[in-house]
Amino acid sequence: MKEKLTIVKVGGAVVEDEAQLAQLLKDFAAIEGRKVLVHGGGRKATKMAERLGIETHMVNGRRITDAQMLEVVTMVYGGLVNKNLVARLQQQGVNALGLTGADANVIRSHKRPLKDGVDFGFVGDVDQADGQILERLIEAGITPVMAPLTHDGLGHILNTNADTIASETAKALAARYDVTLIFSFEKKGVLSNPDDDDSVIPVITHDSFLSYKADGTISGGMLPKIENALQAVDAGVSSVVITLATAIDGQHGTIIKR
Repeated sequence: MKEKLTIVKVGGAVVEDEAQLAQLLKDFAAIEGRKVLVHGGGRKATKMAERLGIETHMVNGRRITDAQMLEVVTMVYGGLVNKNLVARLQQQGVNALGLTGADANVIRSHKRPLKDGVDFGFVGDVDQADGQILERLIEAGITPVMAPLTHDGLGHILNTNADTIASETAKALAARYDVTLIFSFEKKGVLSNPDDDDSVIPVITHDSFLSYKADGTISGGMLPKIENALQAVDAGVSSVVITLATAIDGQHGTIIKR
């Protein structure tokens, strides 16, 4: 019987909200057994870029990462956000270790090719995550805290979507553990009506997702989040939940099933 492992992904909006973040870290520390934290930080990166006089360019909600912006996201994701989370988890008694994909070759990716004529710059699409090295850390009593940065094996850091990092990490560990993946953010779950915070869709499957996508119920940034969740379930992840950052017990929100 596989040991249980909980992977929690926390979004950049929650990282920016001190009250939500403090509660999430407390709740994360209280999760029994093996666990991994994956974080975003896009809003902090945007603010830091503004302070440095670097303009932020977005296409369909996705960041264009040129050479200057790559320096910003590396500093913010791999440094400021990651190490603050590690320090605060240590305060909670969690022996955390901050990682980018380049550390111990945990996640390797390739530079995203042109997509619909758009050059996203130094953005990575994941090729593989090393579940074996993560397992070694976890079994040594260490809780990985993973930043949304990967590398290409050619000496380049690449900005990589945090939801993808969480999904690929869960997939890589599914053969070794009974994995629950929780996407936590500022809403109670996937909403059927964005203006009604209580209109949570309790369950989404492949078929219902296609219907929600077709009629516009689900759109924008929620689309890739659910696509990542469905891919994780298909790859053997036991449970995927999209929920409020202050409700990461796996009992609330939207459950993603095959």
